Amino acid sequence: MQLDFNHIRELTRRHRRRLATLAVALLACWIAYVAVWGSNGMVMYSHKRAEYRELQQKITEMQAENQRLEQENKALKMEPAAIEKEAREQLHYTKPGEVVYVQPDPQATSAATATAQNAHP
Repeated sequence: MQLDFNHIRELTRRHRRRLATLAVALLACWIAYVAVWGSNGMVMYSHKRAEYRELQQKITEMQAENQRLEQENKALKMEPAAIEKEAREQLHYTKPGEVVYVQPDPQATSAATATAQNAHP
């Protein structure tokens, strides 16, 4: 039994450096894998950067839209011409003596024509 234990001890001494090198190499590979593909790795980081850029662009667009709407709101509160324009467009108001011509919607016209053609074979 003593011989086997000494034999194992001798093998361990000879291969200790190789085992340590292999363990360090495996550890380095695992760290590299986690750094690239882990939950906070480089792949996820690039996805998050792209998402961040998209969100920043949306924020900029929404801020510009908000500013435009604030100016429009202010104009509707203060400027009679803006109030009149909105009343004419949305409520179809006219001044006395004016005649308003309404152009039919092309899609509604084509749908009505198709329905009429189907009704009269």
